[in-house]
Amino acid sequence: MTEKPRRGEPQAGLPNRGPGVNLDRALKSIVTVQASIPEDAFTAQTLGEQRSGSGVVIRESGLVLTIGYLIMEAESVWLADAEGRVTPGHALAVDGETGFGLVQALGPLDCPALELGRSSETKLGDQVTVAAGAGTKPVRAMVVGKQEFAGYWEYFLDEAIFTSPAHPFWGGAGAIDRNGRLIGIGSLHVEQLSARTGPRDINMIVPIDLLPPVLDDLLAYGRVNKPARPWLGIFSAENGDEIIVASVAENGPAAAAGIRRGDVLASVGGSEIEGLGDFYHKVWTRGPAGVEIPIEIVRDGRAIGLRIRSADRSSFMKRPRLQ
Repeated sequence: MTEKPRRGEPQAGLPNRGPGVNLDRALKSIVTVQASIPEDAFTAQTLGEQRSGSGVVIRESGLVLTIGYLIMEAESVWLADAEGRVTPGHALAVDGETGFGLVQALGPLDCPALELGRSSETKLGDQVTVAAGAGTKPVRAMVVGKQEFAGYWEYFLDEAIFTSPAHPFWGGAGAIDRNGRLIGIGSLHVEQLSARTGPRDINMIVPIDLLPPVLDDLLAYGRVNKPARPWLGIFSAENGDEIIVASVAENGPAAAAGIRRGDVLASVGGSEIEGLGDFYHKVWTRGPAGVEIPIEIVRDGRAIGLRIRSADRSSFMKRPRLQ
């Protein structure tokens, strides 16, 4: 699947409701998230200084679950409910492995907390409601895929949820099952290629089952309390059987080691790379952040061996600060 940001009009209509489910109440748990990022932040150029998306209230205390890239390095965050009431928020945590982000409202939110469902129980063909803030209409969608996902920014999920049709305002949108429970958070708008139906636009949803194992750590420490994965600062893409470097993070480990745009990633530690997900796994199993990663690249038809001193990605980011 290829990431492909797009915009368009959402399709109206809602899935059939489960017994006794008040979908209108569930939709009141959806809020708009607005974040401002300093111009000198590490992600300002790639993700922008002004970011807008959605989040879902998951605790009566005003805890909001969103997608992490919306609030990464944010110096200010504002939350707006369905009636347009605005409340300041604090970016509590961003988890690079799952992709989740947490915001704590700094004032009362007149929004109910949405119950968490079980994404593992979601099946192909199930109907879901994908709901975003800012007054946009919810989209009636169907689960069209549950499979691994490898993102170009050194991100991998063993099993992501894919829904169609796509919601055009996907970032942080809540995926709600027919019983009115949250089963995931919208992350991307991607294109699915099918021999039978051709290309179609779908949403990639981060499964909610990934949250409970890390939630306590995120609330206590702002991150998962374990050694960070090694990060190289390589943005790469699959091109046939090859993994091509699309760009490298400025001042990141790969740039310091001499990796260039257009290089072909061939092997890690002498083991041939068999796909983007395989590349990440080979890097991550070498040890925690800081470990040296031996990589062979192909440049202009010539094999070159390099050693990259990996890093903790979060060490390049600005820390959240209380408003």
